Amino acid sequence: MTRRLPTLLVAATLATCTLAACTHAPARPAPPVLLLGEVHDSAAGHAARAALLRGKIEAGWRPAIAMEQFDTAQQPVLEAAMAACADADCVLARVAPAKASWNWDFYKPVIQLALEFKLPLLAANLSRGDASKVVKDGFAAALPAELIARYRLDALPAAVLAAQETEVRDSHCGALPEPFVSPMAKAQIARDVVMAETLRTHAARGVVLIAGNGHVRRDIAVPYWLRLAGFNPRSVGFLEPATETSAFDETHRIPASVRPDPCAGFKPPQARD
Repeated sequence: MTRRLPTLLVAATLATCTLAACTHAPARPAPPVLLLGEVHDSAAGHAARAALLRGKIEAGWRPAIAMEQFDTAQQPVLEAAMAACADADCVLARVAPAKASWNWDFYKPVIQLALEFKLPLLAANLSRGDASKVVKDGFAAALPAELIARYRLDALPAAVLAAQETEVRDSHCGALPEPFVSPMAKAQIARDVVMAETLRTHAARGVVLIAGNGHVRRDIAVPYWLRLAGFNPRSVGFLEPATETSAFDETHRIPASVRPDPCAGFKPPQARD
């Protein structure tokens, strides 16, 4: 009898679980909302991210792919290019701004993935012109009233604004005149909100965002606004050595790139190397 007791207990447990499963079918998990960061000028980082995304898609995931590099106003032209083109070079020839600061070669593998697997490619970002309107006249100058209401931008959390202001100061090496700091931080927030809205409206099928690490931070960027809208995104940073990891759900270390001092242009001429 002693030997049979575990078997009986297991059988009883299985019967209970089977009955529970029949009575309360488990809810299907929501399609994932995934945010993949980048260091804009890191070839190694772009390659690592493209490999990670390809692995997920080849394993069966079929998300829409949203890209920071395209403004939302470009969506009709982007869709036409994706329908007409067989390769990423063709898409970029039709859509990519001629004088953009992006290195488009880094993004070809992502665009090629969308073509290969027939995935929607989404223009996710606020345009530079609309961002300038936010800097000059606030959110209402560029964002629809319903968007401002959905993300409660009229009651902007002080901690989020302060953190974005710190990012703006640091990215300008402390040389930006202080009156410009808060308006530029709000423009950055507007970009994050527009990208969050792009993801929100396509989340039902699953969606991935391709954007800079600064935009995929959980604490103050796109994931923050998605959580406010009721989603639980996963944020993945691709980080060079010594970069803080706490703002991401998952991190991948990439080699440090050799680049000129980014603050050299902000220094007085006599202080430059």
